[in-house]
Amino acid sequence: MTSLRSMLYHGSRLLLGALFCYAGLVKALDVVAFAGSVANYQLLPYQLNFLVAGLLPYVELAAGLLLLAGLQVRPAVLLVAGMNGVFIVALFSVILRGLDIDCGCFRPGGEGHTSAQLALLRDAGIMLLALVTWFCADRRNG
Repeated sequence: MTSLRSMLYHGSRLLLGALFCYAGLVKALDVVAFAGSVANYQLLPYQLNFLVAGLLPYVELAAGLLLLAGLQVRPAVLLVAGMNGVFIVALFSVILRGLDIDCGCFRPGGEGHTSAQLALLRDAGIMLLALVTWFCADRRNG
């Protein structure tokens, strides 16, 4: 890898890994509050909100840990990008339906309010990090 490509790869991989470890951990520490955040999107039947809230934090945490460790990077970044893509679609749905809810990403049930529009901008940045990580990853070791 060239020096710039290597720096981009490691920087984006580590930042993505840290973001998803943090997001997963925060959600795992208060699954009930996260279930409420999931329910606010009004996309799933009641029971599925709890299933998503119970599983998603650990999937995020696992993907983040793989990225931080530099193990199975391409599958982990594909998972991260897929989750991020689903979330982007959910945010567009919230905006189109005129809902004013907190995204629930980094502090479910916590202080403050992150609008869907601001969350979309943040997710565009996360998707950019995922793309950089994907295209800069060494295909033999990723």
